[in-house]
Amino acid sequence: MNGHPIAEPTPLTMPFWNGLEKRQLIIQRCNTCHRYQFYPRNFCIHCESRVLTWEPVSSRGHIYSYTITMRAPGPDVAVPYVVAIVELEEGPRMLSNIVDCDPFQIEVGAAVVADFRRENPNESMLLVFRPA
Repeated sequence: MNGHPIAEPTPLTMPFWNGLEKRQLIIQRCNTCHRYQFYPRNFCIHCESRVLTWEPVSSRGHIYSYTITMRAPGPDVAVPYVVAIVELEEGPRMLSNIVDCDPFQIEVGAAVVADFRRENPNESMLLVFRPA
């Protein structure tokens, strides 16, 4: 066990995962109202248009909310670790981990930037955030 779930890309989410492999954060944008959304869907959550494209975004945001996890879900998971909701500069919010910092120094509103990690050579690249 490696301590985290294994990503299982679908045809709908494949552009997101392909972007991570290139160390690029790519999310959906509506061609009608021009707003971004995450997680991937077949329609725009803002205007219900079905005309969506995948576009790279800044990879910058801030911590909207977070929790420090003190109890490991398995024997191979180091604690403490941070699970956060990150609000991207473009608007959408994403659930991810905050890495490369003291978990007890994190604050709501702190600037973060996307980072890309691979836990195992045979697994998908993962999206995490670190302090900016």
